[in-house]
Amino acid sequence: MDWSSFIFKPFVMDKESLQKVVLEQGLGDQGERIAKMEGIQFSDVHELSLGYKDILKIDHLWEFTSLTKLELNSNLIKKIEGLDRLTNLTWLDLSFNKIEKIVGLETLKNLELLNLSNNKISVIENMDTLEKLTIFSIADNLLEKLHDVLSLRRFKNLFSLNISGNPLSKDEDCKYLIAANFPKLKYLNCRYLDEKTDAFVEFLNGPHLFQQMHKEDPHTDELHSLPEIASLHSTFKSQIVQLCMQLFEIGLEEHKHREKAVNSFVSSRANAVAEGQQKASQVLAKFEQQYNESIAEMQELSDPEPLTDKINVCIDEIQQLRESLLMLEFELISQMEDLIKKLDNSISDMVASFSETAQGIFVQCRDLENEYNEKVRNVAVATLEKVAKGNVEEDMPEDVRMLFMDKDNVMDVLATCHNNHVLAISDRETHLITRLNDWKDGLIKASQAKALQRNRMGISDINSYVDYLMEQLNELQ
Repeated sequence: MDWSSFIFKPFVMDKESLQKVVLEQGLGDQGERIAKMEGIQFSDVHELSLGYKDILKIDHLWEFTSLTKLELNSNLIKKIEGLDRLTNLTWLDLSFNKIEKIVGLETLKNLELLNLSNNKISVIENMDTLEKLTIFSIADNLLEKLHDVLSLRRFKNLFSLNISGNPLSKDEDCKYLIAANFPKLKYLNCRYLDEKTDAFVEFLNGPHLFQQMHKEDPHTDELHSLPEIASLHSTFKSQIVQLCMQLFEIGLEEHKHREKAVNSFVSSRANAVAEGQQKASQVLAKFEQQYNESIAEMQELSDPEPLTDKINVCIDEIQQLRESLLMLEFELISQMEDLIKKLDNSISDMVASFSETAQGIFVQCRDLENEYNEKVRNVAVATLEKVAKGNVEEDMPEDVRMLFMDKDNVMDVLATCHNNHVLAISDRETHLITRLNDWKDGLIKASQAKALQRNRMGISDINSYVDYLMEQLNELQ
């Protein structure tokens, strides 16, 4: 068997190979013949796809000065280079490579889309000149610091950001902070950031609720063919939509207040953890300096008795270290409990206030429905009497005349319509209040669970470190 065909052969980016690629991409038979006769002008190429070619190094692209779209995804590229003269690029895909550092993009000031997903990048840097960037994906890399992501705030046109699959994205607070710091961002991690949904007032900025109220109404066309009922219906719609818009605006404003409280909590929690870690580091640094000196001294001792005494002293110091670290950990968990309690009180007050406001507006909707129903019934009764007496307009449609010949049927229709309207209002009210309270309960429970998990890990780390120190001492005996 000829094994040479299985040997790895990377794609070398030279003039000949690039000519072949350009010929293969979108020229067609006639364009290919002309290109072969007259020669390929790289400066006339606007798009170039070089994905899935096992490219190791970016090279020989300096003549593609008109290039607007470049795909270099799914290769073996380790360094971003050779792009300096491609100043017309608006689209650059370098995903699924082996890139460790963001460099070589300084001249690409027209770049609007940059995809660096699935690489080995740990820091967002050297992107200051990309002021037109609107879509940036750096998913599945090694980003650990939220500060790096927040530095992207300088890109005023940033519309879509994907940081999923990075270590920092595991933090549930990450979305809150990004949403708060990127007011113009519409998509985060390929999901739409819908302020209306987070505010629990989606579909209230228009006639949606009114339409839901009338969705299952029987004989709508017949009833609305009566001018008096049509006029009442139009006025009723305007009133309901106005109340819905009022609730919508209040909901968005309340959402901002809740978001501010959550962001303040997240920031305070991060500061408390950082302060606790700093205190613990200081205690550890002081202990380790003395401990290492003691270990060095004990390694020089040959007499068992002074060695044992020295070991016992170290054991006492280790126990004191453990108590000091546990005390700091308990202080931190106490801080966390206070912060969560403060958040719970603040959010509960906001939720209660908004719930009361929303319920008041839904009460107004039901009152309007009751008034509307009563007026429609009066028109219907008057119409029933006219039909019974044969005292109706000649242009009344036959189906309307037939409907109003049966009083019981008309009353049943009106009762069904009224029940539909009240039920739709109540369902939307329940939907809003239930989701609002579920969100509050979920937020507090998640915060408590995170604090508990962090505390358990902290205690576990302390005990593991103490065990390690004790094992060191045992080896000296």
